[in-house]
Amino acid sequence: MTAARLVVIGDTLLDSDVDGTVRRVSPDAPALVLDEESTVDRPGGAGLAALLAAADGLDVTLVTALADDAGGLRLTELLSAAGVRLHAVTLPGPTPEKVRLRAGGQVLLRLDRGGADPAPPTDPAGISALLDRADAILVSDYGRGLTGRPGLRAALDATRTPFVWDPHPRGAAPVPGARLATPNEAEARLLSEDAGGGGRIAAATRAGHELRRRWRAAAVAVTTGASGAVLCHAGPTPLIVPAPQVAEGDSCGAGDRFAAAAAGALAQGALPTEAVTAAVRAASAYVGRFFVDSAEKQAVDRVRARGGTVVATGGCFDLLHAGHIATLEAARSLGDCLVVCLNSDASVRGLKGPERPVVPAADRARLLEALWCVDAVVVFDEPTPEAVLARLRPDIWVKGGDYADGGPELPEADLVERWGGQTVIVPYLEGRSTTSLIGGIRT
Repeated sequence: MTAARLVVIGDTLLDSDVDGTVRRVSPDAPALVLDEESTVDRPGGAGLAALLAAADGLDVTLVTALADDAGGLRLTELLSAAGVRLHAVTLPGPTPEKVRLRAGGQVLLRLDRGGADPAPPTDPAGISALLDRADAILVSDYGRGLTGRPGLRAALDATRTPFVWDPHPRGAAPVPGARLATPNEAEARLLSEDAGGGGRIAAATRAGHELRRRWRAAAVAVTTGASGAVLCHAGPTPLIVPAPQVAEGDSCGAGDRFAAAAAGALAQGALPTEAVTAAVRAASAYVGRFFVDSAEKQAVDRVRARGGTVVATGGCFDLLHAGHIATLEAARSLGDCLVVCLNSDASVRGLKGPERPVVPAADRARLLEALWCVDAVVVFDEPTPEAVLARLRPDIWVKGGDYADGGPELPEADLVERWGGQTVIVPYLEGRSTTSLIGGIRT
Protein backbone atom coordinates (compact mmCIF):
# COMPACT_ATOMS: atom_id res chain seq x y z
CA MET A 1 0.00 0.00 0.00
CA THR A 2 1.15 3.57 -0.71
CA ALA A 3 2.02 5.53 2.44
CA ALA A 4 -0.20 8.50 3.27
CA ARG A 5 1.41 11.81 2.31
CA LEU A 6 1.90 14.43 5.02
CA VAL A 7 3.34 17.91 4.55
CA VAL A 8 4.77 19.46 7.71
CA ILE A 9 5.24 23.25 7.69
CA GLY A 10 7.10 25.21 10.33
CA ASP A 11 10.24 26.36 12.07
CA THR A 12 13.01 23.81 12.63
CA LEU A 13 15.49 24.00 15.48
CA LEU A 14 18.55 21.93 16.40
CA ASP A 15 18.17 20.29 19.82
CA SER A 16 21.19 18.82 21.61
CA ASP A 17 21.30 16.81 24.82
CA VAL A 18 24.68 16.87 26.56
CA ASP A 19 24.75 14.14 29.21
CA GLY A 20 27.43 13.77 31.83
CA THR A 21 28.25 13.41 35.50
CA VAL A 22 28.58 16.08 38.18
CA ARG A 23 31.31 15.28 40.71
CA ARG A 24 32.47 18.70 41.87
CA VAL A 25 31.82 22.43 42.11
CA SER A 26 33.92 24.86 40.08
CA PRO A 27 36.74 26.40 42.17
CA ASP A 28 36.38 29.79 40.46
CA ALA A 29 32.58 30.17 40.59
CA PRO A 30 29.59 28.78 42.55
CA ALA A 31 28.65 26.46 39.69
CA LEU A 32 28.48 22.72 39.12
CA VAL A 33 31.00 21.14 36.77
CA LEU A 34 29.50 18.74 34.21
CA ASP A 35 31.92 16.15 32.85
CA GLU A 36 30.54 15.50 29.34
CA GLU A 37 30.02 11.83 28.45
CA SER A 38 27.78 11.96 25.37
CA THR A 39 26.02 14.41 23.07
CA VAL A 40 22.96 13.60 20.97
CA ASP A 41 21.64 15.96 18.26
CA ARG A 42 18.09 15.80 16.94
CA PRO A 43 15.72 18.04 14.98
CA GLY A 44 13.42 20.16 17.11
CA GLY A 45 10.25 22.10 16.41
CA ALA A 46 8.65 21.23 13.08
CA GLY A 47 11.66 19.03 12.36
CA LEU A 48 10.82 16.80 15.31
CA ALA A 49 7.18 16.57 14.19
CA ALA A 50 8.33 15.55 10.70
CA LEU A 51 10.76 13.00 12.14
CA LEU A 52 8.04 11.42 14.30
CA ALA A 53 5.56 11.28 11.41
CA ALA A 54 8.14 9.58 9.19
CA ALA A 55 8.77 7.03 11.95
CA ASP A 56 5.02 6.30 11.86
CA GLY A 57 5.39 5.20 8.22
CA LEU A 58 4.08 8.36 6.54
CA ASP A 59 5.54 9.89 3.39
CA VAL A 60 6.69 13.21 4.86
CA THR A 61 7.80 16.45 3.23
CA LEU A 62 9.02 19.25 5.52
CA VAL A 63 8.57 22.85 4.42
CA THR A 64 10.96 24.88 6.56
CA ALA A 65 13.79 27.41 6.63
CA LEU A 66 17.38 26.24 7.16
CA ALA A 67 20.45 28.38 7.75
CA ASP A 68 23.61 28.10 5.70
CA ASP A 69 25.76 27.06 8.65
CA ALA A 70 26.94 23.96 10.51
CA GLY A 71 23.61 23.67 12.36
CA GLY A 72 21.64 23.79 9.12
CA LEU A 73 23.88 21.13 7.60
CA ARG A 74 23.45 18.91 10.65
CA LEU A 75 19.64 19.26 10.45
CA THR A 76 19.72 18.36 6.75
CA GLU A 77 21.72 15.22 7.56
CA LEU A 78 19.43 14.14 10.40
CA LEU A 79 16.18 14.72 8.51
CA SER A 80 17.35 13.15 5.26
CA ALA A 81 18.62 10.08 7.12
CA ALA A 82 15.13 9.68 8.62
CA GLY A 83 13.51 9.70 5.16
CA VAL A 84 12.06 13.23 5.38
CA ARG A 85 11.99 15.16 2.11
CA LEU A 86 13.06 18.80 2.47
CA HIS A 87 11.38 21.76 0.78
CA ALA A 88 13.53 24.45 2.36
CA VAL A 89 14.17 28.16 1.97
CA THR A 90 17.20 29.98 3.33
CA LEU A 91 16.95 31.10 6.94
CA PRO A 92 18.51 34.54 7.54
CA GLY A 93 20.89 34.37 10.47
CA PRO A 94 22.11 31.33 12.41
CA THR A 95 20.35 28.03 13.11
CA PRO A 96 18.31 28.28 16.33
CA GLU A 97 19.67 25.81 18.86
CA LYS A 98 18.58 24.51 22.26
CA VAL A 99 21.29 22.73 24.23
CA ARG A 100 20.24 20.89 27.39
CA LEU A 101 22.95 20.03 29.92
CA ARG A 102 21.87 16.95 31.86
CA ALA A 103 23.10 14.70 34.66
CA GLY A 104 21.31 11.65 35.99
CA GLY A 105 18.41 12.27 33.61
CA GLN A 106 17.78 15.77 35.04
CA VAL A 107 18.23 19.03 33.13
CA LEU A 108 20.72 21.30 34.91
CA LEU A 109 20.71 24.16 32.41
CA ARG A 110 19.40 24.99 28.94
CA LEU A 111 21.48 27.11 26.59
CA ASP A 112 19.63 28.80 23.71
CA ARG A 113 21.38 30.11 20.60
CA GLY A 114 20.10 31.74 17.44
CA GLY A 115 18.62 35.01 18.57
CA ALA A 116 15.35 35.95 20.23
CA ASP A 117 14.10 38.11 17.33
CA PRO A 118 14.84 36.22 14.09
CA ALA A 119 14.44 37.79 10.67
CA PRO A 120 11.57 36.11 8.78
CA PRO A 121 12.47 33.77 5.92
CA THR A 122 11.22 34.20 2.37
CA ASP A 123 8.06 32.56 1.05
CA PRO A 124 8.65 28.96 -0.10
CA ALA A 125 8.15 28.54 -3.86
CA GLY A 126 5.79 26.03 -5.45
CA ILE A 127 3.91 25.45 -2.23
CA SER A 128 0.35 25.28 -3.64
CA ALA A 129 0.94 22.16 -5.73
CA LEU A 130 2.76 20.47 -2.85
CA LEU A 131 -0.16 21.08 -0.46
CA ASP A 132 -2.77 19.93 -2.95
CA ARG A 133 -0.98 16.59 -3.48
CA ALA A 134 -0.87 15.84 0.25
CA ASP A 135 -3.37 13.75 2.22
CA ALA A 136 -2.98 16.07 5.23
CA ILE A 137 -0.92 19.05 6.40
CA LEU A 138 0.58 19.87 9.79
CA VAL A 139 1.55 23.46 10.57
CA SER A 140 4.01 23.35 13.46
CA ASP A 141 4.54 26.99 14.48
CA TYR A 142 7.47 27.87 16.72
CA GLY A 143 7.08 31.63 16.43
CA ARG A 144 10.03 32.31 14.13
CA GLY A 145 8.18 33.82 11.17
CA LEU A 146 7.63 31.13 8.55
CA THR A 147 3.89 30.65 9.18
CA GLY A 148 3.27 34.37 8.76
CA ARG A 149 4.52 34.49 5.16
CA PRO A 150 1.65 35.78 2.95
CA GLY A 151 2.24 33.38 0.06
CA LEU A 152 2.25 30.37 2.37
CA ARG A 153 -0.91 31.53 4.13
CA ALA A 154 -2.66 32.12 0.79
CA ALA A 155 -1.79 28.59 -0.30
CA LEU A 156 -3.16 27.15 2.95
CA ASP A 157 -6.31 29.23 2.60
CA ALA A 158 -6.87 27.92 -0.94
CA THR A 159 -6.12 24.22 -0.43
CA ARG A 160 -8.79 21.59 0.11
CA THR A 161 -6.35 19.33 1.95
CA PRO A 162 -7.21 19.04 5.67
CA PHE A 163 -4.67 20.73 7.94
CA VAL A 164 -3.78 20.67 11.62
CA TRP A 165 -2.37 23.81 13.25
CA ASP A 166 -0.10 23.52 16.30
CA PRO A 167 0.06 27.18 17.46
CA HIS A 168 2.68 29.19 19.32
CA PRO A 169 2.07 32.28 21.51
CA ARG A 170 4.56 34.29 19.43
CA GLY A 171 3.44 32.84 16.11
CA ALA A 172 0.87 33.81 13.52
CA ALA A 173 -2.82 33.10 14.04
CA PRO A 174 -3.99 29.92 12.32
CA VAL A 175 -5.29 30.29 8.79
CA PRO A 176 -9.11 29.96 8.89
CA GLY A 177 -10.49 26.52 8.08
CA ALA A 178 -8.13 24.29 10.05
CA ARG A 179 -9.57 20.82 10.58
CA LEU A 180 -7.95 20.79 14.03
CA ALA A 181 -5.88 23.15 16.20
CA THR A 182 -3.83 21.75 19.09
CA PRO A 183 -2.83 24.32 21.76
CA ASN A 184 -1.78 23.16 25.22
CA GLU A 185 -3.52 24.50 28.33
CA ALA A 186 -1.16 27.43 28.88
CA GLU A 187 -1.28 28.44 25.21
CA ALA A 188 -5.07 28.16 25.10
CA ARG A 189 -5.50 30.42 28.15
CA LEU A 190 -3.02 32.97 26.83
CA LEU A 191 -4.30 33.06 23.27
CA SER A 192 -7.97 33.17 24.31
CA GLU A 193 -7.30 35.69 27.12
CA ASP A 194 -9.08 33.40 29.58
CA ALA A 195 -8.04 33.66 33.23
CA GLY A 196 -8.56 29.92 33.71
CA GLY A 197 -11.05 29.88 36.60
CA GLY A 198 -13.81 27.38 37.33
CA GLY A 199 -11.91 24.11 37.14
CA ARG A 200 -9.51 22.61 34.66
CA ILE A 201 -12.02 21.07 32.23
CA ALA A 202 -14.26 24.13 32.31
CA ALA A 203 -11.33 26.46 31.61
CA ALA A 204 -10.04 24.30 28.75
CA THR A 205 -13.54 24.11 27.27
CA ARG A 206 -14.08 27.87 27.40
CA ALA A 207 -10.70 28.58 25.87
CA GLY A 208 -11.12 25.89 23.22
CA HIS A 209 -14.49 27.17 22.06
CA GLU A 210 -13.28 30.78 22.04
CA LEU A 211 -10.25 29.88 19.92
CA ARG A 212 -12.40 27.78 17.63
CA ARG A 213 -14.61 30.85 17.05
CA ARG A 214 -11.68 33.26 16.55
CA TRP A 215 -9.72 30.96 14.27
CA ARG A 216 -12.78 29.61 12.44
CA ALA A 217 -11.43 26.11 12.97
CA ALA A 218 -13.55 22.96 12.73
CA ALA A 219 -12.21 21.75 16.11
CA VAL A 220 -9.74 22.70 18.83
CA ALA A 221 -8.07 20.07 21.02
CA VAL A 222 -6.64 21.58 24.21
CA THR A 223 -3.97 19.19 25.45
CA THR A 224 -3.88 18.73 29.23
CA GLY A 225 -0.64 16.85 29.83
CA ALA A 226 -0.99 13.50 31.57
CA SER A 227 -4.78 14.02 31.73
CA GLY A 228 -5.20 13.76 27.95
CA ALA A 229 -7.08 16.33 25.86
CA VAL A 230 -10.32 18.32 25.71
CA LEU A 231 -11.78 18.39 22.19
CA CYS A 232 -14.07 21.32 21.41
CA HIS A 233 -16.01 20.94 18.17
CA ALA A 234 -19.64 21.38 17.04
CA GLY A 235 -21.97 21.84 19.99
CA PRO A 236 -21.26 23.10 23.53
CA THR A 237 -20.31 19.75 25.09
CA PRO A 238 -16.62 18.82 24.82
CA LEU A 239 -15.20 15.37 24.21
CA ILE A 240 -12.80 14.41 27.01
CA VAL A 241 -10.07 12.04 25.80
CA PRO A 242 -8.22 10.69 28.86
CA ALA A 243 -4.67 9.44 28.64
CA PRO A 244 -4.46 5.62 28.76
CA GLN A 245 -2.02 5.84 31.66
CA VAL A 246 -0.35 8.44 33.81
CA ALA A 247 2.85 8.81 31.87
CA GLU A 248 6.11 9.42 33.71
CA GLY A 249 9.18 10.72 31.96
CA ASP A 250 10.50 13.59 29.85
CA SER A 251 7.59 15.57 28.36
CA CYS A 252 9.83 17.57 26.00
CA GLY A 253 8.41 17.02 22.50
CA ALA A 254 5.08 15.62 23.66
CA GLY A 255 3.18 18.41 21.91
CA ASP A 256 4.94 17.62 18.63
CA ARG A 257 4.17 13.92 19.12
CA PHE A 258 0.48 14.76 19.68
CA ALA A 259 0.21 17.04 16.64
CA ALA A 260 2.11 14.65 14.35
CA ALA A 261 -0.05 11.69 15.38
CA ALA A 262 -3.27 13.68 14.90
CA ALA A 263 -2.21 14.89 11.45
CA GLY A 264 -1.08 11.39 10.49
CA ALA A 265 -4.42 9.94 11.50
CA LEU A 266 -6.29 12.55 9.43
CA ALA A 267 -4.03 11.74 6.48
CA GLN A 268 -5.23 8.14 6.74
CA GLY A 269 -8.91 9.09 6.78
CA ALA A 270 -9.66 9.36 10.49
CA LEU A 271 -12.31 11.65 11.93
CA PRO A 272 -11.10 14.45 14.24
CA THR A 273 -12.38 12.51 17.28
CA GLU A 274 -10.44 9.43 16.17
CA ALA A 275 -7.37 11.53 15.40
CA VAL A 276 -7.34 13.12 18.86
CA THR A 277 -7.81 9.74 20.55
CA ALA A 278 -4.86 8.32 18.60
CA ALA A 279 -2.81 11.43 19.38
CA VAL A 280 -3.40 11.13 23.14
CA ARG A 281 -2.24 7.52 23.07
CA ALA A 282 0.84 8.41 21.03
CA ALA A 283 1.81 11.35 23.27
CA SER A 284 1.41 9.25 26.42
CA ALA A 285 3.63 6.52 24.99
CA TYR A 286 6.19 9.13 23.89
CA VAL A 287 6.46 10.71 27.34
CA GLY A 288 6.88 7.30 28.96
CA ARG A 289 9.33 5.95 26.37
CA PHE A 290 12.35 6.17 28.68
CA PHE A 291 10.54 5.04 31.84
CA VAL A 292 12.46 1.84 32.47
CA ASP A 293 10.60 0.12 35.31
CA SER A 294 7.50 -1.61 33.97
CA ALA A 295 4.28 -1.80 35.95
CA GLU A 296 4.72 -5.42 36.94
CA LYS A 297 8.26 -4.83 38.24
CA GLN A 298 7.11 -1.83 40.25
CA ALA A 299 4.34 -3.87 41.87
CA VAL A 300 6.74 -6.70 42.67
CA ASP A 301 9.43 -4.39 44.05
CA ARG A 302 6.98 -2.55 46.32
CA VAL A 303 5.68 -5.78 47.81
CA ARG A 304 9.13 -7.29 48.28
CA ALA A 305 10.38 -4.08 49.94
CA ARG A 306 7.88 -4.58 52.74
CA GLY A 307 8.39 -8.35 53.02
CA GLY A 308 5.17 -9.33 51.27
CA THR A 309 4.26 -12.31 49.06
CA VAL A 310 4.24 -12.03 45.26
CA VAL A 311 1.71 -14.21 43.43
CA ALA A 312 1.56 -14.82 39.67
CA THR A 313 -0.77 -16.68 37.38
CA GLY A 314 -1.10 -16.96 33.62
CA GLY A 315 -3.38 -17.71 30.72
CA CYS A 316 -5.07 -16.45 27.58
CA PHE A 317 -8.10 -14.87 29.34
CA ASP A 318 -9.95 -14.61 26.04
CA LEU A 319 -13.59 -13.55 26.62
CA LEU A 320 -13.19 -12.80 30.34
CA HIS A 321 -15.89 -14.66 32.33
CA ALA A 322 -16.91 -15.57 35.87
CA GLY A 323 -14.62 -18.60 35.95
CA HIS A 324 -11.63 -16.38 35.27
CA ILE A 325 -12.69 -14.00 38.03
CA ALA A 326 -12.96 -16.85 40.54
CA THR A 327 -9.45 -18.05 39.66
CA LEU A 328 -7.96 -14.56 39.85
CA GLU A 329 -9.62 -13.74 43.18
CA ALA A 330 -8.44 -17.02 44.64
CA ALA A 331 -4.90 -16.34 43.44
CA ARG A 332 -4.89 -12.81 44.85
CA SER A 333 -6.01 -14.08 48.26
CA LEU A 334 -2.74 -16.03 48.55
CA GLY A 335 -0.46 -12.99 48.73
CA ASP A 336 0.02 -9.24 48.61
CA CYS A 337 0.04 -8.64 44.84
CA LEU A 338 -1.02 -10.58 41.76
CA VAL A 339 0.76 -10.37 38.41
CA VAL A 340 -1.04 -11.93 35.44
CA CYS A 341 1.19 -13.38 32.69
CA LEU A 342 -0.95 -12.95 29.56
CA ASN A 343 -0.42 -14.85 26.29
CA SER A 344 0.06 -12.47 23.35
CA ASP A 345 -2.10 -12.80 20.24
CA ALA A 346 0.61 -14.82 18.46
CA SER A 347 1.00 -17.07 21.50
CA VAL A 348 -2.76 -17.69 21.68
CA ARG A 349 -2.90 -18.55 17.98
CA GLY A 350 -0.13 -21.07 18.48
CA LEU A 351 -2.02 -22.71 21.36
CA LYS A 352 -5.66 -22.37 20.25
CA GLY A 353 -5.58 -22.15 16.48
CA PRO A 354 -5.86 -19.41 13.82
CA GLU A 355 -9.35 -18.23 14.88
CA ARG A 356 -8.22 -17.23 18.35
CA PRO A 357 -7.98 -14.95 20.20
CA VAL A 358 -11.39 -13.37 19.87
CA VAL A 359 -10.22 -10.34 21.88
CA PRO A 360 -6.79 -8.76 21.10
CA ALA A 361 -4.09 -8.66 23.76
CA ALA A 362 -4.32 -4.90 24.41
CA ASP A 363 -8.05 -5.21 25.24
CA ARG A 364 -7.55 -8.37 27.30
CA ALA A 365 -4.82 -6.66 29.32
CA ARG A 366 -6.96 -3.59 29.91
CA LEU A 367 -9.88 -5.65 31.19
CA LEU A 368 -7.62 -7.57 33.56
CA GLU A 369 -5.96 -4.40 34.87
CA ALA A 370 -9.40 -3.00 35.72
CA LEU A 371 -10.06 -5.84 38.21
CA TRP A 372 -9.46 -5.15 41.91
CA CYS A 373 -7.59 -8.43 42.31
CA VAL A 374 -5.01 -7.79 39.55
CA ASP A 375 -2.04 -5.55 40.33
CA ALA A 376 -0.20 -5.81 37.00
CA VAL A 377 -0.32 -7.58 33.62
CA VAL A 378 2.67 -8.62 31.52
CA VAL A 379 2.19 -9.92 27.96
CA PHE A 380 4.51 -12.62 26.61
CA ASP A 381 4.98 -14.04 23.10
CA GLU A 382 6.36 -17.48 23.89
CA PRO A 383 4.18 -20.62 24.22
CA THR A 384 4.85 -20.68 27.99
CA PRO A 385 5.56 -17.86 30.48
CA GLU A 386 8.89 -19.28 31.66
CA ALA A 387 10.96 -16.25 30.61
CA VAL A 388 8.55 -13.89 32.41
CA LEU A 389 8.56 -16.06 35.53
CA ALA A 390 12.37 -16.12 35.58
CA ARG A 391 12.33 -12.31 35.61
CA LEU A 392 9.53 -11.88 38.16
CA ARG A 393 10.50 -14.84 40.41
CA PRO A 394 7.10 -15.00 42.19
CA ASP A 395 6.75 -16.62 45.60
CA ILE A 396 3.61 -18.46 44.47
CA TRP A 397 2.70 -19.60 40.92
CA VAL A 398 -1.02 -20.38 40.55
CA LYS A 399 -2.49 -22.81 38.00
CA GLY A 400 -6.14 -23.38 37.19
CA GLY A 401 -8.26 -26.34 38.24
CA ASP A 402 -7.76 -28.51 35.13
CA TYR A 403 -4.62 -29.80 36.90
CA ALA A 404 -6.45 -30.57 40.16
CA ASP A 405 -7.35 -34.24 39.57
CA GLY A 406 -3.91 -35.73 39.01
CA GLY A 407 -3.69 -34.53 35.44
CA PRO A 408 -0.51 -33.67 33.55
CA GLU A 409 2.62 -32.53 35.37
CA LEU A 410 2.59 -28.82 36.11
CA PRO A 411 4.82 -27.40 33.36
CA GLU A 412 6.44 -24.51 35.30
CA ALA A 413 6.75 -26.20 38.70
CA ASP A 414 10.44 -27.11 38.39
CA LEU A 415 11.36 -23.61 37.30
CA VAL A 416 9.52 -21.96 40.21
CA GLU A 417 11.20 -24.29 42.70
CA ARG A 418 14.66 -23.05 41.63
CA TRP A 419 14.22 -19.79 43.55
CA GLY A 420 12.27 -21.33 46.41
CA GLY A 421 8.82 -20.57 45.04
CA GLN A 422 5.77 -22.81 45.29
CA THR A 423 3.27 -23.88 42.63
CA VAL A 424 -0.36 -24.35 43.67
CA ILE A 425 -3.71 -25.14 42.04
CA VAL A 426 -7.00 -23.32 42.59
CA PRO A 427 -10.36 -24.72 41.45
CA TYR A 428 -12.25 -23.59 38.36
CA LEU A 429 -15.85 -22.47 38.57
CA GLU A 430 -17.90 -25.37 37.20
CA GLY A 431 -19.36 -25.01 33.71
CA ARG A 432 -17.54 -21.84 32.69
CA SER A 433 -15.07 -21.83 29.81
CA THR A 434 -14.15 -19.61 26.92
CA THR A 435 -14.48 -22.50 24.46
CA SER A 436 -18.09 -23.16 25.48
CA LEU A 437 -18.91 -19.45 25.28
CA ILE A 438 -17.52 -19.23 21.74
CA GLY A 439 -19.39 -22.39 20.78
CA GLY A 440 -22.65 -20.97 22.15
CA ILE A 441 -22.18 -17.70 20.27
CA ARG A 442 -21.56 -19.54 17.01
CA THR A 443 -24.59 -21.75 17.55
